[in-house]
Amino acid sequence: MKLSNSEEQLMQILWKKEKAFMKDLITAYPEPRPANTTVATLLKRMQDKDFIDYVQYGRSREYFPLVKKKDYFSRQVNGLIKNFFNDSASQFASFFTKETNLSQDELEDLRELIDEQIEKKKT
Repeated sequence: MKLSNSEEQLMQILWKKEKAFMKDLITAYPEPRPANTTVATLLKRMQDKDFIDYVQYGRSREYFPLVKKKDYFSRQVNGLIKNFFNDSASQFASFFTKETNLSQDELEDLRELIDEQIEKKKT
């Protein structure tokens, strides 16, 4: 399941805070901040999608993520590779390295990361 852009923005705030009440989430937004009703709607939709849950304290709810940022990001990247690059990581890597204007240092860092993963796969 995927988050909308506005849900993802709110999820980014919640990942950073780890747990938060709605008022804390709203104040974490840049100006102009969304209305309480907007954030409440987003929180409900995200809960329905099983991305978040809450603990009730009287009339207040403290929200927390059920999905780790790394897991969500990994799913999104894998979906991107599948949908736009014919499920080919090498096509994605080719596009990424050509189209993002990486510096020589950044490319060398990428090569180092890839070499480390190759070594791990050998063992």
